[in-house]
Amino acid sequence: MGLFTRRSQDTNTAAVATLDVDPALAALTGDYVIDASHSSIGFTVRHAMVTNVRGSFGEHEGTLHLDGTDPSRSTASIDVTIASVGTGIADRDGHLLSGDFFDAERFPLMTFRSTSAAQLGGDAYRIGGQLTIKDVTRPLAIDLEFAGSATDVYGNERVGFEGSAEILRSDWGLTWNAALEAGGVMVSDKVKLTFDISAIKQA
Repeated sequence: MGLFTRRSQDTNTAAVATLDVDPALAALTGDYVIDASHSSIGFTVRHAMVTNVRGSFGEHEGTLHLDGTDPSRSTASIDVTIASVGTGIADRDGHLLSGDFFDAERFPLMTFRSTSAAQLGGDAYRIGGQLTIKDVTRPLAIDLEFAGSATDVYGNERVGFEGSAEILRSDWGLTWNAALEAGGVMVSDKVKLTFDISAIKQA
């Protein structure tokens, strides 16, 4: 269900394309708070050139403003607590929090602030913005799929999105690595970010 559906209408001289706003999506317009207990922000990185390591950040908060009649007016703001990183191995998590990587004591948050939003077609969207890790801020584009809306058993109006993006961690100053004897490096520069977001509409 896209934000807009396109309809052609014949006139006396030519077919003219018009835009019809989907009433169901227009009704979703409003401010939302991300429900962290039903959302996840994760990452995948190649390890030792042969396998993937997956992790996530257990603590995060954010807000959305959705405009169901004009998606370009939608916005997002997310704060992620670096100390909440988890990969399933305590020693590895500790290394990620150290100065070799996130330096969490000095830079406790990773933030994203949107600057643009666009519909790519159907339920697919792209939101652009600024991602800050440590003391580096760089542009990031996140591809999102609108997963739908529903009213939960407590009467909360919810929307869901699934998304992903790829970054080079070195662009944000995360450059630690170790060379492998057989060639290559311990940790890939490319990191895939994943987002599963459930957000509750505010009164």
